[in-house]
Amino acid sequence: MDTFDMEEEVVLCGASCYTKKFYLNPDFEGLPPMIKDELKILCVMYTEEVSGTIQFIYEEDGSLRIDVDHNEDDLLYDEIGSALEVKRMQRERTELFEALETYYKVVFLGEGM
Repeated sequence: MDTFDMEEEVVLCGASCYTKKFYLNPDFEGLPPMIKDELKILCVMYTEEVSGTIQFIYEEDGSLRIDVDHNEDDLLYDEIGSALEVKRMQRERTELFEALETYYKVVFLGEGM
């Protein structure tokens, strides 16, 4: 397994309404298929409902953050809807995000349980 340069962000996954594509970092192919499917659904549903792009990114300490963005000329982008959707994801998928953080800390940062 590659060692990560902790100076750089580590993108877990993301999606874009502009390219109509989902990205899963190949370093995370070892995740269970159900988890990968759930991440894909979360990302794609966000871009379909809100427009723009979304990325799940690991911080240096292993915490997971959600970054969203949009093109300035994207008239379909819903800024309020975006914030509400991210908060809903964080609230409804707390266990998933905690498990992903633990996975990253153990597998990639070498921390013990």
